[in-house]
Amino acid sequence: MKNILKKSLALALLIYVPFNSMAWGMLGHRIVGQVAETHLNAKTRKEIAKILGSSSLAMEANWMDFIKSDPSFRYLNNWHYINFAQNLSYPQVQEYLKKDTTTNVYTKINFVSSELKKKATPPELKLMYLRILVHLVGDLHQPMHVGRAEDQGGNEIRVTWFNKQMNLHSLWDSDLIEFQQLSYTEYANAINHPSKQQVKTWQSDDMSKWVFESYVLADELYKEAEKNQKYSFRYNFDHIKTVDQQLLKGGVRLAGLLNNIFGS
Repeated sequence: MKNILKKSLALALLIYVPFNSMAWGMLGHRIVGQVAETHLNAKTRKEIAKILGSSSLAMEANWMDFIKSDPSFRYLNNWHYINFAQNLSYPQVQEYLKKDTTTNVYTKINFVSSELKKKATPPELKLMYLRILVHLVGDLHQPMHVGRAEDQGGNEIRVTWFNKQMNLHSLWDSDLIEFQQLSYTEYANAINHPSKQQVKTWQSDDMSKWVFESYVLADELYKEAEKNQKYSFRYNFDHIKTVDQQLLKGGVRLAGLLNNIFGS
């Protein structure tokens, strides 16, 4: 009985982690990568080409999800998200992040950024770390990736989307974006019109602000889900601007981070 229980708990953990780490879905991650491409400076573009060859940030953006098929990369599963308790202020989140040494999206963005700056980092690791960085910056801008541990980032909150049963996390991963019926290039072109001041501000924001923005958005989505779980056209109308803004911010901030790593 004890062995059966242990196996059941292990299986539950394996099931939980991949679901909790799927952010934006394939389309959303490519949108973030595509937006970022347009905000790179010349030096950064050249250095990235040395790493990716003929590929692009958009096409490499989903590597971290694809690689889940390989058990040897299972250690990456909990890099995709960070969880917080409820009702925290920005200073409280900042204080936590200053002391944070756990494995999560925040610490690992810092880690791979540092490794990419090192000239001694081998080419094969630079490729992996660049793929990871593109993905994780996208993850951090998906609100449910800065959610609550007790509901697995919204995975245990059941909702309906046009009468289709799903969970809150999945809705924000992919269904809201796919509902717009655009390719990733069409979507990126449609939203990629930030002002110069927005680009300057977003790229100068401390990463703790990225975290807190998603945390606040997640809290709003949780509160809404407590009152209503049946979503359709009205939910899209109310939230698509937030989706677009988070995708755009993710791309612009990713470009700023890459420019700092490779182009400064």
